[in-house]
Amino acid sequence: MNRPIIGINADFRSTAHNQPAFSYVAAGYYDAISNAGGIPVILAPAMDEEGLGQLLEHLDGCVMIGGGDLDPRNDGFMLHPSNKPMDARREGFDRRLAHEIVERRLPVLGIGAGMQLLNIAAGGNLFLHIPEDLPGSLPHRDPQDPNHRHSLVIEPNSLIGRVYGEGEIRVTSRHHMAIDQVAQGFRVTARCQDGVIEAIESEMIDWFAIGTQFHPECSAASALDVRIFEEFIEAIQQPQLATESITKVAA
Repeated sequence: MNRPIIGINADFRSTAHNQPAFSYVAAGYYDAISNAGGIPVILAPAMDEEGLGQLLEHLDGCVMIGGGDLDPRNDGFMLHPSNKPMDARREGFDRRLAHEIVERRLPVLGIGAGMQLLNIAAGGNLFLHIPEDLPGSLPHRDPQDPNHRHSLVIEPNSLIGRVYGEGEIRVTSRHHMAIDQVAQGFRVTARCQDGVIEAIESEMIDWFAIGTQFHPECSAASALDVRIFEEFIEAIQQPQLATESITKVAA
């Protein structure tokens, strides 16, 4: 069986002082894909829609990575004082990529901002700042601890439930934006104990798509966290099993 080719979008940093512009990706993303049996390919934010469409014809799936904040002005909302938008060049490319993924029903795993953009591209929206939009919520990031962790409440009949099983689950979380309205065709499969959405999965039988607000690729990830990448690759290699799983949930 050929190993699936998985595209990964890249972060981007504009020219600053004497430093040229450059793209970069945390190694955890491509290492996790490779270790799960896929072939990672980094997608540079340098393609128009035609070029991107041509490239996606050769990919079996995509992982959309985390990063800075999505700019709410691109969705008709005001910029919140807490927002620290990612570079506009990256966000413009990521939005074209997410649109193509949704249109093509390309298998996708969205992580952090990647999950948020997946939800937006499919028709959902976001809370712009958890402490204000959801008063009384738990801390979802710690500026002093990039591996800040909190617990999850998981829907058992789900991919996330299959990965983690029963018992207390703790994951690495670092965000202040979160999904508000879930896109049609998706369901919530994990929340923090305060109700903040931490994972979504497609209910559409023709599209394997999953998003995690937490970071299963980070250095503090557990062996169970890494299983999310393995499930993603397995679903691409054996799409009939993924379809059967979604059908059981729908029933």
